[in-house]
Amino acid sequence: MGKQQKQRINTFLRYLLLIGLGIIMIYPLCWMVGASFKTNAELFSSASIFPLEPTLDGYRNGYKGYEGMTLLHFMGNTYKFVLPKVIVTVISATITAYGFARFQFVGKKFFFAVLLSTLFLPQVVLNAPQYILFNEIGWLNSYLPIVVPSMLAGDTFFVYMLIQFLRGIPRELEEAAEIDGCNVVQRLWYVIVPMLKPSIVSCALFQFMWASNDFMGPLIYINSVRKYPVSIFLRMSMDTETGFDWNRILAMSLIAMIPSLFVFFLAQDSFVDGISAGGVKG
Repeated sequence: MGKQQKQRINTFLRYLLLIGLGIIMIYPLCWMVGASFKTNAELFSSASIFPLEPTLDGYRNGYKGYEGMTLLHFMGNTYKFVLPKVIVTVISATITAYGFARFQFVGKKFFFAVLLSTLFLPQVVLNAPQYILFNEIGWLNSYLPIVVPSMLAGDTFFVYMLIQFLRGIPRELEEAAEIDGCNVVQRLWYVIVPMLKPSIVSCALFQFMWASNDFMGPLIYINSVRKYPVSIFLRMSMDTETGFDWNRILAMSLIAMIPSLFVFFLAQDSFVDGISAGGVKG
């Protein structure tokens, strides 16, 4: 058996393994799509992806929402805090990471150690003091407690992630820009940000998906049903006492996933570039 033939067999086996794993991983999502068109009785009697008696009742009932508020109303509530959170996260994380990566100041090592230590601090430990703080300043039942911490670079993971990317960007580029007369802000905007674009897109996508799926934050700070995001609305729709239609829950979940899937596929190339860039240091 020749070397070229062995390579073909190895390539075939690798692709076969990857296809098999891909099918296993995508099966639950495919089943979810098919199950949203099934009746409750069929859901618990068949594991097949394809419904025997397709019905749109799940989508019709799911869109009705709650007390005159449709599913789109709760999805709109979600993006009222998700989009600002993503924007301020990118801005604050980029500025903070640039400061730690490029400047020397008193207490830098200490503050960087404190920054890293917050990565190991469970969010559940912060819930009580943050609730008391936001209650004192009158921010409860609003989206401010969810957005403002991100405005102050409270998402340490993204700051640390961007610092690692910045360490791979040659300082000579900024020095050349400084010689040309660029100040600190201009160097950041015209030199650093374009080179950080893939990693910034990665941060934005991660934050978008995490904020969209956030359940505890809105549950703690929002007490008005009219302001609930779609994650809480889905849980509200699951009445364990009187029972509920699973096809309705699955249909609403699929509709709620569409914006996240759309954003992910729209920025897929930059996201992959940003992830792969983390393993390459210049």
